[in-house]
Amino acid sequence: MIERTLKFILDDNQHFKILAAGRTDAMVSATETAFELFLENQPIYDFKDFLELFNYNLPQDIRALSMHEVDEDFNIINCSKTKEYLYLFTEGQKNHPFCAPFITTILDALDIDKMQQGAKLFQGEHNFKTYIYKPTNDGKYIRTIDSCEIIENTLYTANFFPEQSYMLRVKGKGFGRNQIRLMMGALIKLGKSEITLDYIKQSLLLESTEVMDYIAPASGLILNKIEFD
Repeated sequence: MIERTLKFILDDNQHFKILAAGRTDAMVSATETAFELFLENQPIYDFKDFLELFNYNLPQDIRALSMHEVDEDFNIINCSKTKEYLYLFTEGQKNHPFCAPFITTILDALDIDKMQQGAKLFQGEHNFKTYIYKPTNDGKYIRTIDSCEIIENTLYTANFFPEQSYMLRVKGKGFGRNQIRLMMGALIKLGKSEITLDYIKQSLLLESTEVMDYIAPASGLILNKIEFD
């Protein structure tokens, strides 16, 4: 939809290309993300007017917040960046149907305290091969997570949300395919006592051959913030 909007508002002879900071799965929301726009011909001089025109023509579920000029050495894919993901969930009850796009409902009761302990185990530098979808033998799976915690959700509210909900908050420079959802899947299994804290510890070791078999639903995941160094 972004490319279609740009084609509509730019001159017919203005060739362009865009690069996105990263991809998200279908049904995943993004509060904040970024893309880089390359123009072949005339540059954009008035960012304010362009941003207003861009927003006016974008679909209602997309809003551009700001735009900035970068130098020729900047590359949005290779540039060092930090991403913060949130995963919203509830446990023990079925929610209002309007919650479905934003929050995952786990009907079983979960041990939230144990899940909070489990989330902390993901912090730091570990081998995350267990938590990458269909990993290969030559992939790079040693990654660092700056912070990982489960807290009560007070950030997103609505009159149809349950009285109590939770969020997994994860921050790091890079994540593999489905990594957050696989980590959340492990924490859900931990909350159901299907795995143990020791299992998560062992799964993060360099020699681990474990495969996480549960990917948490996409609808609870939100790319909340992206920052460039």
